[in-house]
Order: sequence, then C-alpha cells, then structure tokens
Amino acid sequence: MTSFAVSEEKNRWLKDKMAELGILENDIEEKFVRSSGHGGQKLNKTSSCVYIKHVPTGIEVKCMKERSQSVNRFLARRELVQKIEKLSGNITKEDIKREKIRKQKSKRRRRAVKKHQTKLDAGQ
Repeated sequence: MTSFAVSEEKNRWLKDKMAELGILENDIEEKFVRSSGHGGQKLNKTSSCVYIKHVPTGIEVKCMKERSQSVNRFLARRELVQKIEKLSGNITKEDIKREKIRKQKSKRRRRAVKKHQTKLDAGQ
C-alpha cells in the first residue's frame, strides 16, 4: 500500500483496517478529477478531487475536502472503510457517538416534560 501525506500512525491504522476488512488495493479503482466549489484558479488547474470505487461491493466515494490530492486519497479510503464496516454490521465510533447524543436528548426531553408537569400540578 502506498503512503499518504498524513502521519505514520494514520497510515498504519488505515493499512490495518483495510487488511482486517479484506479490502485490497487491487480491488479499488481510483480516478482524479477537478474539484468543484470555492478555490478559484487553484481548483481549476489541479485534479485534487479523488473518486474511488470498491469493485467487489460497488461502493463509490468521492472526496474533495482538502487541497492536497494525497490527503484526499487517504480520506476517501477512510470513508470507504467506514462504509464497508457499516455493511458488515460492525459498530463504528460514529454510531456510538450518535447513540450517546440520542440518549442525552431523550433524557433532557423527559426531564423537561416532568418539570412542566410539576409546574402544572403546583398551579392547580
């Protein structure tokens, strides 16, 4: 696997995660296209947007978050790994965070309703 313009630790994590999920570099089709949006002349001259497709699953990812093509290649692969993880049924950190926020909101809602009820009961 190639090394991207991110820390060695992140490169290692991606390599391990791809190996764990059985994602091979040979299974990934990669294209570089010009990004859209703000950026002006820089975006119009360089193909920093990365489009990858995992052939066995058919999952496609397009990443144009950063100005660097190498960083976008890393981010696209990371997003691909997350999508494949979701398909396989593994719980991701993102899912855990979302569930935690959902529980916090429901707890707040219950407290607010209870507080409102006690005010109504006290007023009668």
